[in-house]
Amino acid sequence: MGRDILTVIQEKMHTFSKGQRKIAGFILDSYDKAAFMTASRLGKRVGVSESTVVRFAFELGYDGYPDMQRSLQKMIRNRLTTVQRIEVTKDRLGGQDLLSMVLQSDIDKIRITLEELDRESFERAVDAIVSARKIYIIGVRSSAAIASFLHFYFNLIFDSVVLVSANTSSEIFESLLRVGEEDVVIGVSFPRYSSRTVQAISFARDRGATTVAITDSEASPLAPISSYSLMARSDMVSFVDSLVAPLSLVNALLVAVSQRRNDELARTFHTLEEIWEEYGVYEKVPE
Repeated sequence: MGRDILTVIQEKMHTFSKGQRKIAGFILDSYDKAAFMTASRLGKRVGVSESTVVRFAFELGYDGYPDMQRSLQKMIRNRLTTVQRIEVTKDRLGGQDLLSMVLQSDIDKIRITLEELDRESFERAVDAIVSARKIYIIGVRSSAAIASFLHFYFNLIFDSVVLVSANTSSEIFESLLRVGEEDVVIGVSFPRYSSRTVQAISFARDRGATTVAITDSEASPLAPISSYSLMARSDMVSFVDSLVAPLSLVNALLVAVSQRRNDELARTFHTLEEIWEEYGVYEKVPE
């Protein structure tokens, strides 16, 4: 279904039964909460049976309630404010074991990422990175952690890697001033998507660079402007963005790239080990 689910509900409101109108009204008023409720919980909330909720999803044209729920979650992913995220989290957690829920949620995200990742896009992205003249990496706000991690290790593997300064839009364009067809620009962004990262990838694409997006779904604004899109699940648990699956994807990217540069990397680390030893970079742990 391509259209906004709220628009579809409003258009079909006159065709719904009394029970379905209750569901529709609640979703229209509180879609941020409805998106994370089970069919049973949503039914109890509005006073209808679980089966009525499931039939409502079919009535809207979905394959079932989980399909409708995914559509709602995709729609709101970039709409929720931080305050709304906190409210949704409180509603979702209830009296559950918080530690177990969060860790299990992250495990599920890695599993789904593994199942859904486009292997061909991954391999082509690796090829492009390995053969690039220069690699630029950009990620702001919470995604800056992923970008910085990737830059740290790429800087050990490649001669020319730039972590794009993104404090202002002008700094982005200044950092990318000489980007061209032989370069690769990697953009990292997850909901709520950063406009500065989107601008950077768009700028690089217009100048012929190969663009690689590390993001969460085809709905991401980075997807249509990137040569290759590497998708990792990053659904919110609270106002905090879960970066476990994205970091795991980046780990895989680093390993794949290092395998292509194995001989050079071995020489680099041999030299580094000598430097680290000479200057006491690491503390020696007593045996």
